[in-house]
Amino acid sequence: MTVEEIQDQVEERLMASNRKDVARKYIIYRNERNKIRKSKTYAVFNSIVNTESNDVTKENANMNAETPAGMMMKFASETTKAYTDDELISNEAREAVDNNYIHIHDKDYYPTKSLTCLQHPLDRILNNGFRAGHGSSRPAKRIETASIIGCISMETVQNEMHGGQAIPAFDYYLAPYVRKTYIEEVEKLIEFTGIDYTYLFDEEIEDYVKRPLKTLTGKDRVKQQAINKTVSRVHQSMEAFIHNMNTIHSRGGNQVVFSSINYGTDTSAEGRCIIREILNSTYDGVGNGETPIFPIQIWKLKKGLSAEKGDKNYDLLELACKVTARRFFPNFINLDTPFNINNLWNEKDPERYKYECATMGCRTRVFENRHGEKSSIGRGNLSFTTINIVKLALECMEIENYEKKICKFYEKLDKYTDVAVRQLYDRYCFQRTALKSQFPLLMAGLWNDSDKLDKNDKVEDVLKQGTLGIGFIGLAECLIALTGKHHGESEKSQKLGIEIITHLRDRVRVWADEYDLNYSVLATPAEGLSGRFTKKDKKDFGIIEHITDKEYYTNSNHVPVWYHCTIKHKAEVESPYHELTLGGHIFYVELDGDATHNPEAVMQVVKIIRDNNIGYGSINHLRNRCLDCGWESAIRDLKQCLECGSENIDTIERITGYLVGAINSWNNAKLAELNDRVCHN
Repeated sequence: MTVEEIQDQVEERLMASNRKDVARKYIIYRNERNKIRKSKTYAVFNSIVNTESNDVTKENANMNAETPAGMMMKFASETTKAYTDDELISNEAREAVDNNYIHIHDKDYYPTKSLTCLQHPLDRILNNGFRAGHGSSRPAKRIETASIIGCISMETVQNEMHGGQAIPAFDYYLAPYVRKTYIEEVEKLIEFTGIDYTYLFDEEIEDYVKRPLKTLTGKDRVKQQAINKTVSRVHQSMEAFIHNMNTIHSRGGNQVVFSSINYGTDTSAEGRCIIREILNSTYDGVGNGETPIFPIQIWKLKKGLSAEKGDKNYDLLELACKVTARRFFPNFINLDTPFNINNLWNEKDPERYKYECATMGCRTRVFENRHGEKSSIGRGNLSFTTINIVKLALECMEIENYEKKICKFYEKLDKYTDVAVRQLYDRYCFQRTALKSQFPLLMAGLWNDSDKLDKNDKVEDVLKQGTLGIGFIGLAECLIALTGKHHGESEKSQKLGIEIITHLRDRVRVWADEYDLNYSVLATPAEGLSGRFTKKDKKDFGIIEHITDKEYYTNSNHVPVWYHCTIKHKAEVESPYHELTLGGHIFYVELDGDATHNPEAVMQVVKIIRDNNIGYGSINHLRNRCLDCGWESAIRDLKQCLECGSENIDTIERITGYLVGAINSWNNAKLAELNDRVCHN
C-alpha cells in the first residue's frame, strides 16, 4: 500500500467514527504534511522560473535551461526524479542514494524506459532509407543527401534516448557517396560536351585533391575537373554536417545533439576525401569561424593505416593534429592497445571497420558482447550508476590498523557494488518491458536485431546487446583518505588504486556471469555529480584537506587537476586503469600556451598515448574568441579583445569530454575544478 492509500483509509475510518474533531485535525495535519513534501519541489520550480544560476539549472552545461523548452525539460526532469524515487527503485537503492553512496544517472529518464546511447550503423539507412514516425527518406544517392541523413539519424534517435549519439565509421559509411558524386559530375560533363566519358566512371583515382586544369588536356582534364567539383561538394557537405550538428536542436528544442564521429582508418581515395574535408571544415570553424562544439571527433589510431610514418593516412593524422591544436578535436582512440583489438580484424577486409572499437566522445565504450559479435556498431549503453568510493574511504579513515582499514573499505565497496548492480538489473528489467513502437527509428533496425521485432513486440530480447555500467568517482580523494597521498604522488597509493579498481572490475564480472549481461566498469564522466557527492560528504565529515576542501571530487581515476606533473608521468599513472574500465575511460592533458602554433606537441601526446597503451585520449587547451571581430588567443583570464577592445569574449574549454560554448554555463563545482587546473609539460 502507498502512503496516500493508508492515509485515505485512516481518514475514512475517522470520518465514520464519533470523533469528527480528530478527523478534522487529521485532515489538517495531512494537508500540512503534503505542503512540506511539496515545498522542496516548489522551491526548485521557482529557481527554474526565475532562471537562477544553481546546480539544478546548470546540471548540464550543454542545455540552456532559460529557454521555454529548456524550462519545460527541467520541470519534467525534477518531477520524474521524485516519481522514480517513490515508485521505481528499490528501498535499498533509494537508501543508498539518499545516504550519498551511489548516484543513478539520468534518473529523470528512468520512467520513459529509454536507453543511454547508440553507435549508429549509418549504412543501414543510407542504403535502405528510413521512416521515423512521420514521412520517410529514400536511400542516399549523393554526398549531400548522405550527410543530411547522418544528421537526421542522430537528431531523431537523440529524441528517443537520454545519452549521446555516435557514428562508428564515418569515413567508411560516406566514402561510397564520394564516388557516386564523382560519377554524377562526369555525367554532367557528358551532357555538356556530348562526348562519351562513361569509361571514366570506374577510372582509378589515387586521391581526391583539387589541382589546376591549365596544364591538362583530354581525358586527364575531364577527370580532374570532375574530381575538383567532387571535392568542392564533399567539402560543402562536411561543412553542412558540422553546421547542422551545432544548430539542430533535439529533446524538445533545448539542446543540440550530443554527437560523435569516429574515423581515420579508411585508406581508400574516397575515404581519405571524407576525412580530409571533415578536418578542413572543422579547422575553418562554423558561422563566423567559431570552434564547433559538436560533433566530438575521434581519430582511430591503427598501426599500418593511420598511426605511424609510412602509413597511408599518416598525412591526414598530421592534419588531424593541426586541427586539434586549434579546435580541440579530434580526440584519439588507440586501436592497437590489447583491449581494443578484435582478432577478426583483417586489413584486407573491405568491411574491417566492423571489428574496430569506436567510442562516444565523452568516453563511453561499447565493444565486448556476451550475446553477439564483438563490435561497437548498432549497440550502446543501457544505463549506468556511480559509486561514491570517497565516502567509503572516509568512513574508514579513523581505523588505525592499515590492514583492517583496507579490509573494511573492501567490505563496503562490495556492499555498494552489489547494490548498484542490483539497481541496474532492476532498471534493465523495467526497460525490457518497452515496446518496439516506443522507439520508431532506434528499433527500426539501428539497434542490433531490432528489425526482427514486430511493432508491438517488447524490446526485451534485443536489449541484451547493450551494456550496463558501474561507475566510480574520486579515486584520488579515496586514496588520500586511505593512505594520505593520491596515486600521482605515491607508488604505494598507485598500487592500492590499481588493486581497488581491479577488485571492483572482478566483482562486477561475477555479477555479469550471474545475470549473463554486459556489465562493465566505467570511469564516470562526472559533471553535475562531481559537486553533488562532495557537498553532502562535506556536511557529514567536515572539511578535510585535499578531500572535501574543494567543491568537487576528481573525475574517476584521473590524477588531480591541481597536481603538477609531466604528460609522461600522468600517462604512466592513468594508463593501467584503462584496461580495467572497459565501460569507458579517457586520458587528457592540459597544454600551455597557444597550441595553434604547436601541432607537433599534439603529435607528441599521440605518441605518448600509443606508447603507454592508453585506450582513449584528448588534448585540452584554452581558446578565446572575440565575438565582435573574430580575433583569437590563448591568453588566460582575457577580459578584453586586444584587437578591437571589445569585452564580448567567448572562452571555450573541455568539461568532461565534450566542449561547451561558454564556461559561464558550467556549474559551480566544474568551474572550481577549471580554476584549479594546471598545465602539463
